[in-house]
Amino acid sequence: MDWYIAGLILVGVILFLMGMRMPVAFAFLAANMVGALVFIGGDVAMMQLVANATTSVTTFTLVPVPLFLLMGELFFHTGIALRVFDAIDKILGRIPGRLSYLTVGGGTLFAALSGSSIANIAMLGSTLLPEMTRRRYASVLSMGSIIATGGLAIMIPPSTLGVLLGSIAQIDIGRLLIAGIIPGLLLALAYVLVIAVTIWRNPDAAPRYDIDVPSGAEKFRLFMTNILPMGGVIFMVVGFIILGIATPSEAAAFGVLGVVILALAFRVLTWASIRKSVQGTVRVTGMVFLIIVGASAFSQMLALSGASSGLIGWATSLQVSPLWILIGMLLIVLVLGMLMESVSIIMLVVPIFFPLGASLGFDAVWLAILFLLMLEIGLATPPFGMGLFVLVGVAPKGTTLSQVVRASLPFITVAFAVAALLIAEPLLVTFLPGLMD
Repeated sequence: MDWYIAGLILVGVILFLMGMRMPVAFAFLAANMVGALVFIGGDVAMMQLVANATTSVTTFTLVPVPLFLLMGELFFHTGIALRVFDAIDKILGRIPGRLSYLTVGGGTLFAALSGSSIANIAMLGSTLLPEMTRRRYASVLSMGSIIATGGLAIMIPPSTLGVLLGSIAQIDIGRLLIAGIIPGLLLALAYVLVIAVTIWRNPDAAPRYDIDVPSGAEKFRLFMTNILPMGGVIFMVVGFIILGIATPSEAAAFGVLGVVILALAFRVLTWASIRKSVQGTVRVTGMVFLIIVGASAFSQMLALSGASSGLIGWATSLQVSPLWILIGMLLIVLVLGMLMESVSIIMLVVPIFFPLGASLGFDAVWLAILFLLMLEIGLATPPFGMGLFVLVGVAPKGTTLSQVVRASLPFITVAFAVAALLIAEPLLVTFLPGLMD
């Protein structure tokens, strides 16, 4: 069987079943069963499938996934997140567009503690959007800043999607997480620039209003008691990995411990918050691990069918620059991001594109960061960007999808500019991982 026919069969079965509303994990498992019967055959195929399934999830590299999720759930359900946002809000004072800057600053901080873009967008939308709407902020400053900043959790460690991508692509998780810091901060700065330019061009986009500004001493107290401790938790995760004190799994455990200590210190750790946090963690972890089972076997089916080697041989024989192949891969990820949710995309493209990228000499960590950036942009891209629907769901009544899309366009534009910068200067991605060597 020709390699492209084999690949079309496997990918086609998955897309057909997902189009029939079958859950992603079961669509992959069904495609794997079809592939095993076609390319292996007999009872041996099913036994091999079961063996691969258990091996794919019994690996130490996946330990950070539930721990990062638990850290974010505790941060949200204990109310610590709202304390941090309230402190930043008071410190900013009367700065024009204060709530938009609060969205970017607080959202970036929450991204470094949650690991989930959907949770980030939902929290920012439910807490800040009603107030910005009441203050008559322009939609680009309210909805646009929320959906853009919410996506930073894909890039900034601890990124659950980053851990998932790294485990499937067999990339060092610690290096991948650290590599997202500079691109994530560049995105945050680019979003701040969009807000500043918008207010400069149209001061009425963020109407001024009187607020009680705390004294310098009170601002210092708020910073020391609410924001600095969060920085300590972030250092326990990111700093420990950079300094080589802990592996990503150990750093994730330290992060959970740090949030628990803070919750105890603030006297907000209750049995109800613990129960909700654990339930949320178990629900998402079970879904992710089941998808990993299907994706891991799918990667092996592609190899057994000859689809992977055939694609690599075809791409490397083309008389075009590797840069154009890279752009083609990124565009495919972006288009899929308009139609599917991020986990499904990772499961579908990583087994195909990363072997191709390795054959073209691309750095795996750099390629992974570019993929994550495309997934982040895809969250805010119509027609089916997941972030769009999450924000519409928590927005005030009457908010339409087209309003959210228009508000996000300036932020999507600067995100593409950052992507071009990372392609032109890979050192922005590889510098921090290089320090770990």
